[in-house]
Amino acid sequence: MKLVIFDCDGTLVDSQHLIVAAMNQAFEANGLAPLAREKVLSIVGLSLPLAIEMLIPHETPSCIAAVTEGYRGAFGVLRRDPSHNEPLYPGVLELITALSAQDGVLLGVATGKSIRGVDALFERMNLGAHFHTIQTADTHPSKPHPSMVLRAMEEAGADPRDTIMIGDTTYDIEMARRAGVAPIGVTWGYHPVVSLRDAGAIDIAHDADDLGRMIMAKYA
Repeated sequence: MKLVIFDCDGTLVDSQHLIVAAMNQAFEANGLAPLAREKVLSIVGLSLPLAIEMLIPHETPSCIAAVTEGYRGAFGVLRRDPSHNEPLYPGVLELITALSAQDGVLLGVATGKSIRGVDALFERMNLGAHFHTIQTADTHPSKPHPSMVLRAMEEAGADPRDTIMIGDTTYDIEMARRAGVAPIGVTWGYHPVVSLRDAGAIDIAHDADDLGRMIMAKYA
């Protein structure tokens, strides 16, 4: 069985405006100055408590906890606002549909999102039927720990040599490497291409068509 695992934010969907808005609301609610967009996007992919800790490493644990909860609340509210949606990147829906129709190929997700966030997104986009395994930050250590990829392979019955991890951050690439699977980076997300290459990406896709060709070449 062949398994293609996707990251979510920055790979399947463009969540940057929602993430930045929710983070800055949480900061301001706790008396902290808002951060630059690039700083916020640099931690996308990590589990939320670790991400907040990296953004404000010198703050107290109680402050970090308060910002974490503030972000969750703000994100939940903003997600229901049509002006803060999470659109799929161009060509991604077509790629997912084509891959899920392939015999012997299963799709998975490994994301720093909560399962509640993934469920809401997949329900809105009608994506759930395409994915065999969904791994989230609720039940795993933060990326780049390999736990999410290892569990996805277990659920799919796939070997590392038949598994691909696709992501836009160095956390995705490092997670794939630690799990012994092939990592492919994408250019439309939140980390620079040079960082993805340095982290060990075997290929870099520039659009969904490019990514589809790379996946098929890996499984040819």
